[in-house]
Amino acid sequence: MAETCCVSGNEVMILACSGGSNVGQLTNQVAIELTQEGFGKMFCLAGIGGEISGFVQSARDVPVLVVLDGCQIGCAKAVLEKVGIPLKHYLIVTDEGIEKNKNFNLERADIDRIKSAVKRMVKEAGITVNEVIPGTSAACCQP
Repeated sequence: MAETCCVSGNEVMILACSGGSNVGQLTNQVAIELTQEGFGKMFCLAGIGGEISGFVQSARDVPVLVVLDGCQIGCAKAVLEKVGIPLKHYLIVTDEGIEKNKNFNLERADIDRIKSAVKRMVKEAGITVNEVIPGTSAACCQP
């Protein structure tokens, strides 16, 4: 049984593959929008891939790490494996029924579908994310 945990959006790191296809760019847009909504904070996967110590340590230390890959090639997954960071909350866009192509005109419905899938995945892991819109405050998990 998953341990129920409540974290603020500041304690959720979102890493997106941001690859050269529609699904890669979809991960990037989802990470941006989740950050803007206060669900988490987008972080630099390239810095981790470049093995910049502060970036790697930040990814190791964050309470909740969400990793988004566009397709089964799994570039984001490979970056984290290279530096020894385990995947806990991992989503592949093509597994959600979105076909990989080179059409960079992203569909709003696809963005919303992946955002919902990310939120559902984290919730199903027993984690409640207290989404706080920047400039406001809210207490996490108060009765």
